[in-house]
Amino acid sequence: MTDPDLDVTIVDGYVDEPAHFGVPPYVSTYPRYVAGALVDAGVPRDRITYHTIDALREERDRWRDVEAADLLVYVGGMTVPGKYVGGTPAEPDEVRELAWTATGTTLVGGPVRFGVGEENAGAQDTERDDLDFDFVAKGDVEAAAYDLVHGGMEGFGDRMRDNEEVDRWARKGAFVIEQHPNHPDYLICEMETSRGCPYRCSFCTEPLYGADPTFRTPEHVVTEVEALAAHGARHFRLGRQADILAYGGDGEAPNPDALRDLYGGIREAVPDLGTLHLDNMNPITIVEWPEASREAIRIIAEHNTPGDTAAFGLESADPVVQERNNLNVTAEECLEAVRIVNEEAGWRPGGPGDPDAGTTATGASGSETVPSPATGRSTDARTAPTWGEDAPRRLPKLLPGINLVHGLEGEREETYEHNRQFLQRVYDEGLLLRRVNIRQVMAFAGTEMSDTGADIAKDHRREFKRYKREIRETIDNPMLQRVAPPGTVLEDVHLEYHQDGTTFGRQLGTYPLLVGLPGERELGRTVDVAVTDHGYRSVTGVPHPLDLNAASMDELTALPGVGRSTAGNIVAGRPHASVGEAADADLAAFATVGSPEGAD
Repeated sequence: MTDPDLDVTIVDGYVDEPAHFGVPPYVSTYPRYVAGALVDAGVPRDRITYHTIDALREERDRWRDVEAADLLVYVGGMTVPGKYVGGTPAEPDEVRELAWTATGTTLVGGPVRFGVGEENAGAQDTERDDLDFDFVAKGDVEAAAYDLVHGGMEGFGDRMRDNEEVDRWARKGAFVIEQHPNHPDYLICEMETSRGCPYRCSFCTEPLYGADPTFRTPEHVVTEVEALAAHGARHFRLGRQADILAYGGDGEAPNPDALRDLYGGIREAVPDLGTLHLDNMNPITIVEWPEASREAIRIIAEHNTPGDTAAFGLESADPVVQERNNLNVTAEECLEAVRIVNEEAGWRPGGPGDPDAGTTATGASGSETVPSPATGRSTDARTAPTWGEDAPRRLPKLLPGINLVHGLEGEREETYEHNRQFLQRVYDEGLLLRRVNIRQVMAFAGTEMSDTGADIAKDHRREFKRYKREIRETIDNPMLQRVAPPGTVLEDVHLEYHQDGTTFGRQLGTYPLLVGLPGERELGRTVDVAVTDHGYRSVTGVPHPLDLNAASMDELTALPGVGRSTAGNIVAGRPHASVGEAADADLAAFATVGSPEGAD
């Protein structure tokens, strides 16, 4: 190896893959592993600079690091489309500008290697493109970076890295998160437990990483978490895998013991962690191995933080589409998996089903039942815990989310009705879904959809828009009211932007709710919020607890049962000695009264 006397700049254009996410506030594994590979090849840490594409957009002076670098490494690529709040993925023209600006050697990699469309959106045909870079990593970009530097900048083979390398590079590259603009408070680290998938859905790029999943050991994942925590990370998501339930097993069947070691090890390594969430969970695993899956789901719910989401890849409830696209779960099987996750993990901290709750309802007799806040179904009122004032209602621990993809082979008018009926059945049974993700397919070389491309999605675009709007109105809104009823407390909402006199923010985690609060508040800080109303995929709320002796008129009128007249009376009657004195409405879940000195 020659002495790598190099200045290296890594640019993160963000990634969104079926089993990997890296749009802020997420940071993906790619820039961390690339940094670790460079250090392993001999590049000193202080010679490695990391920028996000948004940081380059906001501060043109940062482009000097792109221009002056001896080696520029770009990581990015979108193989599933989405809408993003925390950042905007790099468009192809921006990536080309990076290559044109750089005067040193340039390397591009990540899921961008699968193909590039005209824009980052659904219903897109893609093709492979070098985007004017010197080198394209057709294997793993971190392996390419290592080989390029280790070999004296003479080139590399398109190879995949092995677990021994990634375990080493994951530790060595953890330092780079300190250069992320969101570090340390509003940053969640995507964690890899495995890659590859034994199933081969027609549109999915994950099997291109291997038909036999390769699992990292709990010890090595925990060691990476420890390294990230040493550099300020407190938020983690086990999102880089096709199926969390299959972790540590044969690639299909659950291994509860491996999950216990993984989750328990993370909790022990970072006792003060703020977020521990996951992403993908295959519903067919739950149906095929129900008892082992129930045990695994209970282990996850014991260790995770509230508001977690297990994304279910139903993709389509239409049996014709399922058969034509090698989809591995039927609508009926997916419904059963939704039931099981609700039963085992749909409980709320401090509420019914919480293993640590221990309180019971009083005043019930006979066979009287009350609805369970976890599932909406009935449970015996004599054993159902009550909500105490010291245990405000939280989001459920873990709920399923449904992924639906349109534009697949065999899609027809009936496909939309099959999907509607499936979602309606979920709702009518009183079950909970954290969210429904509806998107149009992107077609990539190497997948079976490459022959068809996005033609079907383009032909059905008008019907798709009508159907998507209908689902938002008839399912998403009432389901969100069930998941986060008024009074639900969302802790540590990060305030991100202002719009039309409202401040919007989100919690850190998997598919966090967008939260709107009245007024323009200081951005960049966090606040606990009590939910007061619901949109299709967002909620409105007020700071929790809201001080009735200091609240604004807009905050007061946002409370359920409080109109402008009552709000005016609350303001006129300040200071109040108690919440009950301030208003006839039941505001105990939302409000408190501060000292008279804080009143108007």
